[in-house]
Amino acid sequence: MKINEVDIRKYDTLLLDRDGTINVHIIGDYVRCWEDFEFIPNVVETIAKWSSQLKHIFIVTNQRGIGKGKYTENDLDIIHSHMVEEIEKSGGRIDHIYFCSSLTNDDIRRKPGRGMFDDILHDYPDVEISKTLMIGDSDVDRDFAKNIGIDFVRVDSLKKQGNKKYWVLA
Repeated sequence: MKINEVDIRKYDTLLLDRDGTINVHIIGDYVRCWEDFEFIPNVVETIAKWSSQLKHIFIVTNQRGIGKGKYTENDLDIIHSHMVEEIEKSGGRIDHIYFCSSLTNDDIRRKPGRGMFDDILHDYPDVEISKTLMIGDSDVDRDFAKNIGIDFVRVDSLKKQGNKKYWVLA
């Protein structure tokens, strides 16, 4: 399923994975700078449409590349600033971006652990679990949603290896 086919009408809060859901996932590497970032087709327009229908839209993303020293938190901030700017230019919004740079899967903040969602609940106490949807492209995203007790929709992922791009169907 493509992201623009997801029905969000029964939800008021949306959690989005980033790599492979919002932007093209680079196989074997990381989005290290804005020049590496490429939106998946129709994502920006879809987020813009949803922005008028949802109370909250959050991104929850594992960013192990920071922990590995492949890029810095400042690099990530620049990427995210540009990403949000492009979404806003199209009439959309992202309320907050939560990320975990931990190298260990034991870190509760790293998906599939529920730590980033606990951060959301702390920062936005009006979020209701029963009205929250997670959209992602991986088993980790699915398990994150399961650990929280929210609905999950897996979407097709656009991946890139070298100069070759290909869709991985949900």
